[in-house]
Order: sequence, then C-alpha cells, then structure tokens
Amino acid sequence: MARKFDPIELEIFKSIFHSIAEEMGAALRRTAFSPNIKERRDYSCAVFDAAGHALAMGDHMPVHLGSMPMSVAAALQDLVLEPGDVAMVNDPFRGGTHLPDITFVAPVFIGKNKKPDFFVASRAHHADVGGTFAGSMGLCSEIYQEGFRIPPVKLVRRGKMDRDLLALLLANVRTPREREGDLSAQIAACHTGETRLREVCARYGLARVQQAADALLDYSEAMMQSLLAQIPVGSYEAEDFLDDDGAPVAGTSEVHASKPVRIAVKLTFAREKKRNVVTVDFTGTDPQVSGSTNAVEAITYSACFYVFRCLLAEDVPATSGLMRPVRLIAPKGTVVNARPPAAVAGGNVETSQRIVDVLLRALAKVMPERIPAASSGTMNNLTIGGIDPRTGEPFAYYETIAGGSGANTDGDGASGLHTHMTNSLNTPAEALEYAYPFRVTRYGIRRGSGGAGKHCGGDGIVREIEVLTDAQVTLLSERRTIPPYGAKGGSPGSLGKAAIVGSEARTIPGKATGKLKKGERIRVETPGGGGWGR
Repeated sequence: MARKFDPIELEIFKSIFHSIAEEMGAALRRTAFSPNIKERRDYSCAVFDAAGHALAMGDHMPVHLGSMPMSVAAALQDLVLEPGDVAMVNDPFRGGTHLPDITFVAPVFIGKNKKPDFFVASRAHHADVGGTFAGSMGLCSEIYQEGFRIPPVKLVRRGKMDRDLLALLLANVRTPREREGDLSAQIAACHTGETRLREVCARYGLARVQQAADALLDYSEAMMQSLLAQIPVGSYEAEDFLDDDGAPVAGTSEVHASKPVRIAVKLTFAREKKRNVVTVDFTGTDPQVSGSTNAVEAITYSACFYVFRCLLAEDVPATSGLMRPVRLIAPKGTVVNARPPAAVAGGNVETSQRIVDVLLRALAKVMPERIPAASSGTMNNLTIGGIDPRTGEPFAYYETIAGGSGANTDGDGASGLHTHMTNSLNTPAEALEYAYPFRVTRYGIRRGSGGAGKHCGGDGIVREIEVLTDAQVTLLSERRTIPPYGAKGGSPGSLGKAAIVGSEARTIPGKATGKLKKGERIRVETPGGGGWGR
C-alpha cells in the first residue's frame, strides 16, 4: 500500500503543480504577439492527470479554467495523442467557450510509457478568428458568422507543425502574423509544462507524483465536503436577467428591442449516504436566443466551479475534485446550455457573469454575511477593426473594460478592475496606441458610479478612444438597463453607457455595431458595483 501524504508533503506537491501552470502562463505571455495576451493576459494554463482531471490551474481567467477539462476530454475522445503531438480545439459545443478562445492540449509521456501520464493545456483569446466582424465578437445570429470552428485536431504531429492546417487557419483571419505568433506561444507554453513535469517525475518518481495527484483531487473534494456540511439542508432560489437577447436587426447597426432574458437557479443542499452534495438546477431559465448571448454548458459549469471555489479557503487547491459533490442541471436548449448552431460569442463574456450573479444571489439567502453585492456584471467587450494606415495591413483590436466590484460586509468594493469570470488587466494606453491607430483621449475612474450603502460599491471606468483611421466598431456589453444589485439594503450600481463622439455625442445601446470615421471617438462608461448595507 502506498504511503500516505502528510500535510507538508501534500502542500509541496500542490505548489509544484501550481508553479508549473504559472510558468506555462509566463512562457505564453512573454512569447505572444498580441497586446490582448501579452498586455491584458487573456489566457490560462493548467495541468491534468492521465484521465483529464485538472490538478492545478494558474491564477488566470476563471471562465477559461473551469471549462478547460471539457476541452481536454474532447481531445482525448477524438484523438490518440502520441509523443510530440499538440491538439487544438475551439468548438464551444465540444468543451470550448467561444470561438476566439483556442485551447491547446499536449500529452506528457514519462520514460517509455505507451500512454500519456499527464496532459498540459493552454487557452488564449485570439483577437480575430475570422467571421463577419473584425475581432470575431460581433452581433451574430449563428455560430457560422462568428469565425472558424475547430474540432479537436492535431496542429503538431510528433513534433512537426502541420503547415497545411496552419495555412488554412491563417488564410481565414484578418491578422495572420499575429495569430501565428500567438498560436506558437501557446504551443511553447505546453512544451514548458511538459518539460517541468518530466523534471518533477525524474526527481520524485512517476508513481509518487501520480499518488500526489490523486491525493490532491481527494483533498479538494474533502474541503468542498467540509464547506457543504456548514450549509443547512434545503433549497435556495434566485433569478437575474440579461438586458436583451443581443439579436441583430437585419441591415442596421443595433439589436432589436427584446424583453430581458431570465436566468433562474435553485441550489439544493442535501446529505446523501454520509456525503454532502449540492444540486445546481437552472430549470426555468429562458430558451436560447437568436443573438450571441447564449452560453454553452462548459461556461455554466465554469461559473459554478468559480463560485464554489471562491467560498473555500484561498489555499485549497483548485482541482477537478472540487466539483465531485456538485450536480449540474443545465437544460439543453436554454441560454445556459445552448444547442448548435446558436451564436455564443457573448455567452462566454456576458452570460457567464450573469450566471455568477444569480448563483451568488441564491447563496446570499443562506450565507448573507459571506456574499457581496453584485459587481459590474459585464466585460464591456469592445472591438475595433480596419486598415492600419501606418502599415497598410488589417488590424483587429479587442479589449474588455473593467468596472466596479460589489461591496461586502468587510468594506467598499474595489474600483476599475475585472471581476468574477474575467481576471485580465486593463490595456495600458501606451501599449494600445503603439499597437493600433488609436489615441486614448480619456481613461479614468467613473466617480460615483458605485452603489451607495454602509459600504459603497466600487466605481466603474471611463475609456474614450479616438480612431486615426476609418474603422468598424462593435460593443457587446450588459447592465445597460438592469443595474448590478445591492445587498442587505444597499443601492444598485450605476448602469453602464456608451457614446460615439464626433461633432456631437450620440448615445449607443449596450450592444451595437457600426462605422467610426477618422477622428471620431467611442466612449464607454462601465457600471459600478452594488452597495452593501444601509
């Protein structure tokens, strides 16, 4: 029988696996071409066991990390990965999130083993993957309009790049050089993880490292069981809404007026055969919509993973074991588990935030002192594309703009940062102006946008960009008609708003696309977080 791990040894292996994921992320960031990855850090890396269970995740993007095991599972289901192979997938209906998020999966063979002993994976948001709109985040009605869709395929076979497949991909994007650089950076990240895992196994022995992996999975489950044991048995329900369905009006630059889209959840905590379990049931959620705010099941799973991980102590390892006591019911054909060919670009960035909001709202009914008010609840996705007059080449800019976080029992919310399912940075003005034909004319805190209360919500941001050439712009955002809710009597945060500024300012809705003339500016004012207490 294998020797058990004492707490110190288990902590050492937890740190080893986590440091590998972090080093993978550092390699990706330092070798990437696009500002979206090297400046905003819109990427994630993780380490998996031979069965595809997550053993460690870098401190990266929650919307990526919780869903990555599903992409790994899709690759293992479709492909036989051999030494030197690297698989690629972005299909939202095969474990992906939306098309710009491309995942690479590489097997790790220790010694002469014929089957992989571990897997490593990297996911990154690519600023353009083709489709109707520059930036691949447009107001679409089906996934075919959003860009190229990649099932699990091998881009690298036994250490050699499949140049034909790469050429096919690059021929369908607006910025092929940048895409090739970012794809190569993701492969480099996987190679970094593979190298480090081999070093660890050489030091401790494969059997011992695999035993540590199993122990970490069990430990995460035990910590989740301990949390659930503290919550009274019963059901707790909540609902929240998306502003609209994001469906475009044919021949116009705006979405049609629609009613809010309901997301409902019931959390049922129970004791079964001496085990603590929770069922997360989204029955009652509205059907999938004709716009792009549909979420796939991987996103909903990822949001659940994030919320429950936040309730645990910071030092609990973020592994797949955490979700063993969680049962997810996400009815097919709804906005939390859409069927193809639904458009899904906004589901990853907007609906994911609302799923978190509704989960926290339900939890507030049973643990009110631990749950904050709603944060800004939107990633404020801004894409701008055109021809760069400095080079004569196409450009595609993509950014999410931060908002305010919700206040809580301990104090005010933070201002001007990315919350919940996003963990990226705000692109520095200098980096933005260097990479694109833009001028940042305003960038600062949106004072007073946080909700009032005993503790005030954090303030949002004002970001104004002047284009130095004619360009296409798309805004995909939320919390423009339904504000971030307050908690314990606190006031809601301010609604977000946006405008096109030329000779005069013209207000635009939260989801809009159109043309900007040279010298015009787009101004985005993001929501603040909700207040807490009276």
